[in-house]
Amino acid sequence: MIQKIYRYLQGKRRHRQSELAKAALLSGAGNPDTTTPPFAESLEDPTSFYERTFIGFHRSLPDGLRNHREYFKQEKRGFGEDAFHVMWWRLFNEFKPTSFLEIGVYRGQVLSLVSLIAKHEGALCRVVGISPFSCVGDTVSKYRTDLDYRSDTLSNFAHFSLTEPELLKAYSTDPEAVKVIKSTEWDMIYIDGNHDYEIVLKDWEVCAASVKPGGIIILDDSGLSTSYQPPPFATGGHPGPSRLASEIDSYLFREILQVGHNRVFQKSAQ
Repeated sequence: MIQKIYRYLQGKRRHRQSELAKAALLSGAGNPDTTTPPFAESLEDPTSFYERTFIGFHRSLPDGLRNHREYFKQEKRGFGEDAFHVMWWRLFNEFKPTSFLEIGVYRGQVLSLVSLIAKHEGALCRVVGISPFSCVGDTVSKYRTDLDYRSDTLSNFAHFSLTEPELLKAYSTDPEAVKVIKSTEWDMIYIDGNHDYEIVLKDWEVCAASVKPGGIIILDDSGLSTSYQPPPFATGGHPGPSRLASEIDSYLFREILQVGHNRVFQKSAQ
């Protein structure tokens, strides 16, 4: 009982610190155009770039996309951070993908966001998600046991009046999942599944071979091997994805953007 009370109080304290940090950052922001700093600046000073992107969420992001984030924050429907919505919006408008694959869907926040951005921009984009759609976790993650994750994902798509995505219930390393990944040259792939290094490595290898030249892979939770210093309301990522990111062959994939613990790598056009 004492431990539960202690964890509760610690959680309240962290929440209070996070809210104060957000308020302080926004109070000194003025009203700049914070959604358009060049991608290269994120690699030079990832901490400052993240702060500007966070401000951009509150100052410049279209209302519909901001409302989407607020919906997923309610009842803890999704993880992630406000700044990531700006990242996805910018990436979509920069690369204009017609195909998007997500490894590790959880409850559909990113998958539905990409669909919503495509709808907002009047674009067509095929969205595909591969996930066990269960409470299975890894060495750093635990998930709810009382939820039908696939039905919940579809319900969240319906909430925003979005076309149902293509969903495969499988582990990313299962033969049927690998077959789907290899079935096309993807414009954009988001790796956010199992965080253990051995699995992230397998996901990277098959996705790296399947993204088209000039296409991009976004690697989640991979900021620990960079100079990024997260504010109290953000995280630097996990050891597995961060280790993998530090091992990526820069000749084959060039890092073009970092937003917090999300890092973006573009495949060589050669």
